[in-house]
Amino acid sequence: MTEKSVDWVFQDPRLKKMEQDYAAYTPEDFEVWRILYERQIVNLPNAASQAYLDGVKAINFGPDRIANFKEVNQILGDSTGWGVQVVPGLIDDDLFFGLLKNKRFPSSTWLRKMEQLDYLEEPDMFHDAFAHMPMLTNQSYVDFLENLGGIALNHIENKWAVELLSRIYWFTIEFGLIRENGALRIYGAGILSSAGETKFSLSDEPAHIDYDVRRIMQTAYWKDKFQDKYFVIDSYEQLYNSLPEIERVLLEELENSSVD
Repeated sequence: MTEKSVDWVFQDPRLKKMEQDYAAYTPEDFEVWRILYERQIVNLPNAASQAYLDGVKAINFGPDRIANFKEVNQILGDSTGWGVQVVPGLIDDDLFFGLLKNKRFPSSTWLRKMEQLDYLEEPDMFHDAFAHMPMLTNQSYVDFLENLGGIALNHIENKWAVELLSRIYWFTIEFGLIRENGALRIYGAGILSSAGETKFSLSDEPAHIDYDVRRIMQTAYWKDKFQDKYFVIDSYEQLYNSLPEIERVLLEELENSSVD
């Protein structure tokens, strides 16, 4: 798929026109948000990247109010030009990367139930909002996301290419670490929304590996347990500046796979 129609994704019938119905949230929803927020936010001042902590303040999140997407979109629009696109849940790869290319982050609006506080198979709105949205206030981070989406769209018909780029996304946006002032900090949303993995990822137990595009593409990831290795960037500019290398290595890996 090429970029012949950059905004095609918004006309795609698979992307249902949805909005957050804030009035529909129940007292249980507000209580779930409060519990999850208060349980995790206390772990982050000395664990999360400064960009995330600044983002939480800028985006005005708190324990007593579920994230309001209209407010979030106003703040993001004014800061980085990004916004939130409501989706029903997991969406097809081309829609996902198409939204990123159009500076829209896909998010569900449903919250887990009280009995699901500790484990959820599919990411809910708490993960999407609390963990992802504050980072969307960082310009280099969102520029990386936008262009990664574009690379993926150019190879969207190739399942192996999508898998390799999904590994880049997984080990950065979902489970990435950054080195700040000589210390490891978290910017990956999959970690930021998990109290257990927040502690584990910064411990001496897993491997901490300098950001390496080729190695990431050659590394499978786990969805059902903590990762045994985390890749560490030195800055968000480094992430953005690695995009040409991602394209180059991707083509090399695809060529090697065709030879094999």
